[in-house]
Amino acid sequence: MDTYASVVVIGGGVMGTSIAYHLAAAGVRDVLLVERDELAAGSTSKAAGGVRAQFSDELNIRLGARSLEAFARFGQDIGHDIGLRRVGYLFLLSTPEEVASFEASIRLQNALGVPSRLVDPAEARRLSPLIRTEGLLAAAFSPDDGHCTPEAVVHGYAAAARRHGAQILRHTAVTGIETRGGAITAVTTPLGRISTGTVICAAGAWSRAVGAMVGVDLPVQPLRRQIAVTEPVPGLPPGLPMTIDFTSTLYFHAEGPGLLVGMSDPDERPGFATDPHDRWIPRLAAAMQHRAPSLLDLRRTGGWAGLYEVTPDHNALIGEATSVSRFLYATGFSGHGFLQGPAVGEVVRDLYLGRVPFVDVTPLSAGRFAADAPRPEVNRV
Repeated sequence: MDTYASVVVIGGGVMGTSIAYHLAAAGVRDVLLVERDELAAGSTSKAAGGVRAQFSDELNIRLGARSLEAFARFGQDIGHDIGLRRVGYLFLLSTPEEVASFEASIRLQNALGVPSRLVDPAEARRLSPLIRTEGLLAAAFSPDDGHCTPEAVVHGYAAAARRHGAQILRHTAVTGIETRGGAITAVTTPLGRISTGTVICAAGAWSRAVGAMVGVDLPVQPLRRQIAVTEPVPGLPPGLPMTIDFTSTLYFHAEGPGLLVGMSDPDERPGFATDPHDRWIPRLAAAMQHRAPSLLDLRRTGGWAGLYEVTPDHNALIGEATSVSRFLYATGFSGHGFLQGPAVGEVVRDLYLGRVPFVDVTPLSAGRFAADAPRPEVNRV
């Protein structure tokens, strides 16, 4: 293979396919997406599927809200069913500090049009009957949030990108990026050389190595996170929200007739391992016992492990490099990448075309760490 592309997108998850679709739909010719495995084989297929706009950072609120709009129109615009269930997100708050923090976030969210609100423990239990309310002070709820199927979003975007003329190469690793005089000239793969002047890195947890190919530091670390799936739950409420015990990070939502359950593991060390293990189960069981004891009676029928792509401030890297011409990136989302995929695809399209995006993502540039200007996100799991 020896070919040409006007732009090469590296990564076939939600970010890469969204970017490829938005570029091709805008009339950009010769868009080529390169994925070393199958589409959605990385972090996207291992995501919990939550979609929300309940964040503490204004940029994340705007990106989340914009993406919620796109998810709601996905069937109409993209022609693909993504199993969207807008059942809301419910953050359970157990300390005065958490309540104060979420109250501030809700004020900002409301000012930006997000219909989130603080609810008392009784309403929290009405919304999510599987919880117990002892020690619960309040909860934050937004009915616009929910969850959908990550793989369906990826395959929908990929099919739509192809319809608009984009090409997708699967099972094709990027082995290098050639430059001359500070400009990109080609991407190399085991199949051959792809002449191009633009590369967009959407490689998720593997982005640091891609950035290093052009001397750009993308401070992204991979971190294993695990999910369990349970047997069917009798009488499972059809409108059960994505429920998150913010103190412990225990979360669950309906997955078919059962539940999808997850939780962070403070003992996990950075690395690319994705084999499941049971070392997290005692801490998970303790969190369940405290906040949702009925979950302990459920048999685990499946689960998986995937990778978060974590940055030092747990916020995304979106922008264009200044040290080399036409190297753009969208990575490091630290657990909220899937839900921002539609909006980030728009933003990167506009950065490529020289348009002004609907939101200024300059503060999310990778250069913020060298400038000692981190931008931490508080409402994360």
